[in-house]
Amino acid sequence: MYRIFIVEDDEIISEVLKKNLSSWGYDVSCAENFSDIIQEFVRRDPQLVLLDLKLPFYNGFHWCEEIRRISQVPVIFISSAADNMNMVMAMSRGADDFIAKPFDMDVLTAKIQAILRRTYSFGTPGNVLEYKGVVLSPSRCTLTWNGNDIDLTKNELRILEILMEHAGKVVSRDAIMTKLWESDSFIDDNTLTVNITRLRRKLEKEGLKEFIITKKGLGYMV
Repeated sequence: MYRIFIVEDDEIISEVLKKNLSSWGYDVSCAENFSDIIQEFVRRDPQLVLLDLKLPFYNGFHWCEEIRRISQVPVIFISSAADNMNMVMAMSRGADDFIAKPFDMDVLTAKIQAILRRTYSFGTPGNVLEYKGVVLSPSRCTLTWNGNDIDLTKNELRILEILMEHAGKVVSRDAIMTKLWESDSFIDDNTLTVNITRLRRKLEKEGLKEFIITKKGLGYMV
């Protein structure tokens, strides 16, 4: 079941969209806090976003750019301001399509189905993970902190994935090595220590000090 996130401040339109898309079997949620769409986006972890252009606080262009900083999830604009300039601006900020209001629900549904089919027919990208304002985007192999993107190696990504999936809990060294072995990175205990040390230095350089905590004799945690 695909998850769709609707960012539309007109409650009538958002409810119509939710009702119709839910009838097709989609897991649909609507934005509630328009001052921080990214927080809701990370929490809901959608596989497609329907985004209005004119919104409270910040417009759809802003939120599309913010989404693109952490995810390549498909974004479809839905707006009555469907002039050529807005369409071009939407696409330049990473949108996948732009549909003018009022729209035909059957046409919108068909476009959603086509985009989801093209995007996920060859497998679903890893989920976006967030902990204490730190956002990990496996599909982009980056960590986002304080507005900055931190590029990660394959091993660094997998180490942070397992730690953030178990945030607040200790993860054993054996569990981390097993995670790395899944990607054919056959590393030993010493190599894991080197990887952790390099990752810590990279995070500290960006101001993320003591994000990865060592629990002596047990493992690591965030």
